[in-house]
Amino acid sequence: VVISTMAPGRLSFSNITALAPMVRVGTLPMRLLALDYGAEVVYCEELIDIKMVQCQRVVNDVLQTVDFVAPDDRVMFRTCDREKDSVVFQMGTADPDRALAVAQLVEKDVAAIDVNMGCPKEYSTKGGMGAALLSEPDKIESILRKLVTGVSVPVTCKIRILPSLEETVSLVQRIEKTGVAAVAVHGRFKEERPRHPVHCDYIEAVAQAVSVPIIANGGSLDLVKTNSDIEEFRKATGASSVMLGRAAMWNASVFRNQGPLPVERVMEEYLKYAIRYDNHAFNTKYCLCQMLRDKVESPLGKQVQAAQTNAEISNAYGLQQFYQQTQEQLQARRDALQSSSQPERPVTDGDVTAMAVKFERREYPPHITPKMFLLEWSRKKKLEQPLYETVQRSQDRAFQSTVVVAEKKYRSSLWSKSKKFAEQAAAIVCLRVLGIPEGRIGEEDSGLVCKRKREGKVNGAADEERSKKRHVAKTGREAETSTAAAAANGDQREADAPR
Repeated sequence: VVISTMAPGRLSFSNITALAPMVRVGTLPMRLLALDYGAEVVYCEELIDIKMVQCQRVVNDVLQTVDFVAPDDRVMFRTCDREKDSVVFQMGTADPDRALAVAQLVEKDVAAIDVNMGCPKEYSTKGGMGAALLSEPDKIESILRKLVTGVSVPVTCKIRILPSLEETVSLVQRIEKTGVAAVAVHGRFKEERPRHPVHCDYIEAVAQAVSVPIIANGGSLDLVKTNSDIEEFRKATGASSVMLGRAAMWNASVFRNQGPLPVERVMEEYLKYAIRYDNHAFNTKYCLCQMLRDKVESPLGKQVQAAQTNAEISNAYGLQQFYQQTQEQLQARRDALQSSSQPERPVTDGDVTAMAVKFERREYPPHITPKMFLLEWSRKKKLEQPLYETVQRSQDRAFQSTVVVAEKKYRSSLWSKSKKFAEQAAAIVCLRVLGIPEGRIGEEDSGLVCKRKREGKVNGAADEERSKKRHVAKTGREAETSTAAAAANGDQREADAPR
């Protein structure tokens, strides 16, 4: 039997309570909340190896996170320093080489790697992942050995129990020999659901048969309703540690030794993290609705369900001021980073002339904008009206616009907080490169915009909006539509409630 000793600084799975991996629930805000309330270890939601292996690791200086971004710009996994020593990255895999590639991609940013071998849902099993692996012990060994020898962080796995107690014990003994740091055991058969009672006797038999820490899971419905129940569940299973899924999803303060908090306060704390880390609104809504439970049809629940953005969700909870302050802080950080890294001079980027400029509304008279000046100049030169093409990146929801004038393209290299500001920035670049006045306060009257427009007697904005423009979404814009309800991992999947 291989019994690995825990090196200093490595995550220990002995005598801990953990947030279980839950699809659509285990994103960054919920993990941080669980840590605040007393969980020692937090698992991310299951992320599929085929999707993760295509990701790029991106340091997000604005949010102060590390993001793993897919080719279509969706953030598949977001983490931060606060959880670096506590977060376990759980993957869905059926391929040792691909599993290792993903593990090596994320290992510097997580505390451990876990392989999902218990999810009974079709989206997992149809690819040979999750509970499908339980019938392939040779493949289980192959995947785990590859990971244990290939990464520097601990490796664990999460299983369900097999049809007989003997088979379950035998499988875990084989798993232990691969050198894993722990095994989480969900005490239900793969065809069972949350309404079925958890089989504590199976978990107890496994815990007695091996030396590796066993993490008991599956007690949320029957056995664990309060923090004091956690220790009772541990004793009933003889396990080293306990992992909570649904009990934590409903009220993460179940991890508090001092007792639970009102769910209303827990929802507010969760929402603050969702705002701070720019969590996708559909994911935020989903998690809040799980906490609302039978109150999901209450006036608050209906407000949450109707909301389309984190700003609207904030309004429902009376957190408008917190939302606004957070947005201002993030924008200030974004501006500081952009201004320090990019000089304000024209550069050629392919067929586009770019400058690091931004539109500051306060620098222009109330009824004057750079777009208005560019439109009037184009008309006087008998050119086609300016054409604006705008993209939005999902990493931070920022916008960038390119304007086409006389068959030449201009844009700001800085990203803007809104589509309108991005278009104004593109217009500024074009005007400055061409040496045309842009209407700033203190500029001499160029005569481009007539006096009555300058004084606001005609709605200059209406003229501006008649410019031809189109909004071209960046490839993979699914992350900004309702089909992205799965948020960070982008999958349309139901939460794996039995975990």
